[in-house]
Amino acid sequence: MTPHTFTAGDGLKLAYYIDDNTDPWADAPTLLMLHAAMGNAERFHAWVPMLSRHYRVVRLDLRGHGNSATPAPDSTFDMDRLVKDTLELMDLLGCKSAHVVGNSAGGYIGQNLAMAHPERVRSLILFGSTPGLRNSQAATWIPRIARDGIRKFLMDTIEDRFVPGTDPRKIEWFVSCALMCDPAYVGRFVGLMSSLDWSDRLGEIRCPTLLVIPGAETVGSIKNYDVMRERIPDVQLIAYEGLPHNIGEAVPERCAEDVLAFLRWRFGMPSPALHVARPH
Repeated sequence: MTPHTFTAGDGLKLAYYIDDNTDPWADAPTLLMLHAAMGNAERFHAWVPMLSRHYRVVRLDLRGHGNSATPAPDSTFDMDRLVKDTLELMDLLGCKSAHVVGNSAGGYIGQNLAMAHPERVRSLILFGSTPGLRNSQAATWIPRIARDGIRKFLMDTIEDRFVPGTDPRKIEWFVSCALMCDPAYVGRFVGLMSSLDWSDRLGEIRCPTLLVIPGAETVGSIKNYDVMRERIPDVQLIAYEGLPHNIGEAVPERCAEDVLAFLRWRFGMPSPALHVARPH
């Protein structure tokens, strides 16, 4: 992937990628994809061929991830800044609103974007993404990563992410993406996310929302999703039974199919016709 770059409002250089295989005359909507902590935009590589035929797919490397620069340790770092990164990218691309796909922590940013700027989010599609990480064991990851490093931490917890028998080459690729991150910054990022819980604000998400949950969730309790089903006014839920947290990497084609099915059901297919069933 060859990244484009832009400079965020605080001076940090961020990387992003555009894949657009739609018909040139179609004026296709934008689909913005936000990846998980310790990931990068490449994690969506298997989703893109299906999605980019129907949408202008924009993938952002979150600050401190992938080919984006890492913030200075003493810089301001909060959810507002992460949301501003997405808004500034959308403004740069002339995108008034987008369908937003968020995987895990990327979905945390997507939820906050939808709550703070509802006019910018046409729909919200979340994979393994609860309303913050406060009610999880994520805070315990920070000293382990500081002590053992990212590779050992991920390998020691790999069964929290993939089912037994997963191709070891996929696991190695998964870990290699994470190794692009600075361990100290990962601790800062996870520390922020594990301090947040916006369950009481979920009613502010007014757009059509698809919530895809790992049936064998390993990052906190699966009950953390119940409040989302109860409080988001327009939400459709799908469970991937038997799968642990990293469903976006485990079954990417299934994820992409469910994205297209949901968008076709709620908005129609922008280009060209694709026959996919309504999400169950």
